[in-house]
Amino acid sequence: MRPPPTDLRFGYGTNGFTHHRLTDVLAVLADLGYDGVALTLDHGHLDPYADDLPRRVAALARRLERHGLDVTVETGAPYFLDPWGKHLPTLMSDGSERRVDLLRRALRIAADLGSPTVHLCSGPAPDGLPERDAWKRLAAGVESVLETAETYGVALAFEPEPYMFVDTVDRCLHLARLVDEHELFGITLDIGHAHCVEERPVLDCVRRAAPLLRNVQIEDMRRGIHQHLEFGAGEIDFPSVLTALRDLGHRGLVSVEIQGGSLDAPDVARRSIEFLRAAVKTVAGR
Repeated sequence: MRPPPTDLRFGYGTNGFTHHRLTDVLAVLADLGYDGVALTLDHGHLDPYADDLPRRVAALARRLERHGLDVTVETGAPYFLDPWGKHLPTLMSDGSERRVDLLRRALRIAADLGSPTVHLCSGPAPDGLPERDAWKRLAAGVESVLETAETYGVALAFEPEPYMFVDTVDRCLHLARLVDEHELFGITLDIGHAHCVEERPVLDCVRRAAPLLRNVQIEDMRRGIHQHLEFGAGEIDFPSVLTALRDLGHRGLVSVEIQGGSLDAPDVARRSIEFLRAAVKTVAGR
């Protein structure tokens, strides 16, 4: 049975259920009491290049409604466009039009599913490309995609990710300025990533991202080690993080992202929601 509502709403990423059919993922998450799903577009769950994509999207929308699940759309599948190059091509690459096309398809899918956002990240800058030129290419690519975002009324939620060109909240805020602080440009903040690579404490990262915050991803992590861990296996103080998100009035999903848990996905998802519920009880007392 779904627990009483709280100010924070929790989702779970489909990239942590790679061995399940998407229909089964939704059923498991609904049974566990999650509020939503972070849907990664990929070959297995929902391929944005499928010949029968409209039918699949319509069927998915009905299932989401039936299960009472909200959705966010993500485009971070690492080898989706290039089997040899992780997250390639990027918006900074030669051949960036393939990434632009994927993002535009994702925006259409998001609109049809009722997702308020499409998640994206920068990927690596091309070898030898001066940083100034990388920023120009990235901003131009984002601006191109924002034109489509305006058509559908869906925001881009850009994620700073460890060891990518945009790896910190400050660099994401710089990108926001380069695209003239477009109203549909926002931030996806991954709590584990912030702990992993940011010089600032995690709570400072939450506060800096807050004005543009659209999505939150959450998992445990250790400083300097980019490995998504179950809650309690790393170093993060989650009641403090959840308190900060509540106090800042975050209304988007807070989605668990533990890609390495696919072999035990139902149990990992169960332990995760139990941990978060316990943390919420601690938050409620603050």
